Amino acid sequence: MTQASPDGLRRLVAAALERSNTAPANAASVADALVAAEIDGQKGHGLSRVPGYAAQARSGKVDGRAVPRARRPRPGAVVVDAADGFAFPAIDLAIAELAGVAPTQGAAAAAIRHSHHFGVAGHHAERLAERGLVALVLGNSPQAIAPWGGTRALFGTNPIAFAAPRRGHPPLVIDLSLSKVARGRIMVAAQKGEAIPEGWALDKDGRPTTDAKAALDGAMLPMGDAKGAALALMVEILAAALTASHLGFEASSFFAADGPPPRVGQFMLALDPGALSGGAFAERLETLLAAMLAEPGVRLPGTRRLDNRLKARSGSIEVDDKTLREIESLAR
Repeated sequence: MTQASPDGLRRLVAAALERSNTAPANAASVADALVAAEIDGQKGHGLSRVPGYAAQARSGKVDGRAVPRARRPRPGAVVVDAADGFAFPAIDLAIAELAGVAPTQGAAAAAIRHSHHFGVAGHHAERLAERGLVALVLGNSPQAIAPWGGTRALFGTNPIAFAAPRRGHPPLVIDLSLSKVARGRIMVAAQKGEAIPEGWALDKDGRPTTDAKAALDGAMLPMGDAKGAALALMVEILAAALTASHLGFEASSFFAADGPPPRVGQFMLALDPGALSGGAFAERLETLLAAMLAEPGVRLPGTRRLDNRLKARSGSIEVDDKTLREIESLAR
């Protein structure tokens, strides 16, 4: 492992993407998101994504020079076309639009289409909460989970994130994907030739498997079994059907450089707590959280990310040597 500064990593990632046919503004947006994920310990959405992103920008699977566009078909509705580019510039635009509309309307929703992998969903919800809004963020992804009782993967791991502003504290952030474990853990096991625990996935014939490679060819099991599969369906409807985007089984891989753009979707809901609660939201939320924290052993969701950010303020974070060398090579 190597110690590197967050600012230096942002510059390095941006340079690697710019060298890979990505416009400077887009490269900066992506770099901010990936380094933020690395700092928070979400390495599967962090620097490990840079080589794949760069390869897709070079092949044209992702348009690194795309300019997202926003329109408002209704006062509280925002539609953002990511234009087959990276998701993060489109997310930036959607957050700016929602932050302007929600306080006026009381509530606003954004539908993002023709999009790509959008990283840590909680980060996007958190940014809205930092603007005083309660936020819900959903995104669909390429097929990984089968409907309950089925064997063919149709839904993605389909993350759900929620964030709420707090009085005198960083926002409360809840972020989860709907597979029993992260797909990345199975990919790592397959690369190392290691077995996975039974109960994580099915093979292509719908049988429980401990073979990681067979799991990748089959389907992941949802958290909460039938309930998790129902939530994955809900996300698919809101993030894909409602945004006029590709369904999980229609979307191409986020990892491979070849093939057409994935064209997945994201859905964001922003609520003005003052308008809806008559000003009581902050007190009610803090009363609830205080009751939780009064219980021995209870920690609020997302606490680990704050601990990791405190460590990063020392000026450096630990980065995998191999990943760093790959990014440095791309940036030359």
